This record gives sequence, structure tokens and C-alpha cells, in this order.
Amino acid sequence: MFAYLKGEITFRTPAYVTLEVGGIGYHVNIPLSTFTALEGVARATLYTHYHITEDAHTLYGFATQMERNLFVQLISVTGVGPTSALLLLSAMSVDEIRSAVIAEQAHVLQRAKGIGPKASKQIILDLKDKLAREAPEGPVLLPMADNAVRDEALSALMALGINRIAGQKALNQILKEQPNLTKVEDLIKAALKALA
Repeated sequence: MFAYLKGEITFRTPAYVTLEVGGIGYHVNIPLSTFTALEGVARATLYTHYHITEDAHTLYGFATQMERNLFVQLISVTGVGPTSALLLLSAMSVDEIRSAVIAEQAHVLQRAKGIGPKASKQIILDLKDKLAREAPEGPVLLPMADNAVRDEALSALMALGINRIAGQKALNQILKEQPNLTKVEDLIKAALKALA
């Protein structure tokens, strides 16, 4: 129904924003990745999905069309609702989710809150072929970073007083640019340099 909304951000939290468009304030649920992308921004364009159920009409917004498209694909999977899809998109990037699905790494998807063994297997079953066809350079995307190492680095950064979202953003960028970093110490050093 709504392809996107463009307007002024009048209120923001990690879970939703209020976007004023033409004098109307829209409550738009967002993933953490979109919250991070909107940091320090007064006006924004959010690519939206309008979700209707028997008891609610809910608007979801995303910083990129790729994120919105993956959200729509995720909620088409039996057993995966909008809340679970948002949690998955908050925990992992679009590329990480695609890589995990294409490589059939159910355990990686299960690291997101709300995604259990049954849901992760169903996501892989329903979306593997679709995502492999959509991949720009064939079925193999960026190599998956060892999430245990990434999580340990994030915990260390938070212990040093770094904001969780800022730490995640820095680690994601570093792992994208330097996928060969496998030691926690190296990741922490690189993240601290990036955040300085």
C-alpha cells in the first residue's frame, strides 16, 4: 500500500520512529540496523511494509529496499511473524542472513532471539532458492564471520563502555572490509580505531 514515507523524524527509539509526513505522524516499527542508519538524521525516507492482521494494522520501515524485501520474504515463511523477522534483521545484516540461508547454516539464524530450530529450518527451506537466484554474483556471498568471535568482541567493547549499537556497527564494517580477521583481540583493536 505504501512504498515509502519521506518526512521529518519527530521521535525515535531502537524499536520505532514517528515520521511526520504532510502533518500526520506515522508510527513506524524498525529494526536496529535502520535505527543506526537514522542516527543524527532529522529527515528520512523509509521503505515501508503495511501489515494487516485481524486485530492490528502495523507499519514497518527500513533504511534500504533490500532490507524491506528480505523482511517481506521472511514473513512469508510459515511460523515467522513480523516481530521475529525484525529481530532477525536487528541481529544480522541482510548479507549475513542471505549467506546463512544459502549455506544452510540454521545455527547462525538461531542466534537471533525468537528464531528457534524449527523456524530456522523453515526459513532455509522456503527461501534458499529465492535468495540464491537474487544473489548478484551467484549463490555464494561474503564468507560468514565466526559469530562467536564477533559476539565476544562486542561484549568486550561494551565492557569498555562502548554503546552496543555503535559497537555492532563498527564490527560489521570491519568484518565486511577485512573478513580474514579471526582473532578477538584484532577485532577489538580495529573496532576501537574505527570508533576513535
